[in-house]
Amino acid sequence: MDSYQKGIFSEFFACAYLMLHGFRIIRRRYTTGRYTGRAEIDIIARRGNLIVFVEVKKRKTISAGFDAITRPQIKRLRAAAETYLLQTRWMGDARFDVIIIHGWHITWIKQAF
Repeated sequence: MDSYQKGIFSEFFACAYLMLHGFRIIRRRYTTGRYTGRAEIDIIARRGNLIVFVEVKKRKTISAGFDAITRPQIKRLRAAAETYLLQTRWMGDARFDVIIIHGWHITWIKQAF
């Protein structure tokens, strides 16, 4: 399995995990458009009045997964999330989470950044 396929599988695994915790998956791989300098948001999920923007990382350790998220990437993710919230006119709560998949284990870091 190449890295692209591992990423797709990891996102699918994370979506299933979120659904088991009562979230409804709204979007996967949300991008605001080419050449905008904005990032792709792996998963956008909703539960009640809360939207969660989720970055999924597959790494050997939890710390390697969290370290893989750089400051410039966080800035791009925030900009993409703001665009989504404006386009949908969302008035509820929102947060950023990180799901790190290491082996067959999942670590869910809520309000990561």
